[in-house]
Amino acid sequence: MVRIRLRRTGRKKTPTYRIVVAEAQCPRDGRFIEIIGQYVPRQGNTAINLDAARANYWLDKGAQPSDTVRSLLRRAGVLKARHEERLGRKRAEGAVPVKSEA
Repeated sequence: MVRIRLRRTGRKKTPTYRIVVAEAQCPRDGRFIEIIGQYVPRQGNTAINLDAARANYWLDKGAQPSDTVRSLLRRAGVLKARHEERLGRKRAEGAVPVKSEA
């Protein structure tokens, strides 16, 4: 199974993480398929640098994000955009009724 997870880099007590796509059996800092972003937790608001197109590509291929990466994708707005796109397609097909505000 392919996972999207964090790979630790950086100095001691100053962690930075790469968001990578890797096989689930590979070690945390071992072999990976592709780097799709970076997370620097000590930076504050600009902590996440992510290629959303590649993240969507791998999610479409069935890659499962780890819990931490899932929360980072949520903070970056990737999961919300995917959800709204899928909902829009279903509405266009007529499968989901549109709520009217009254």
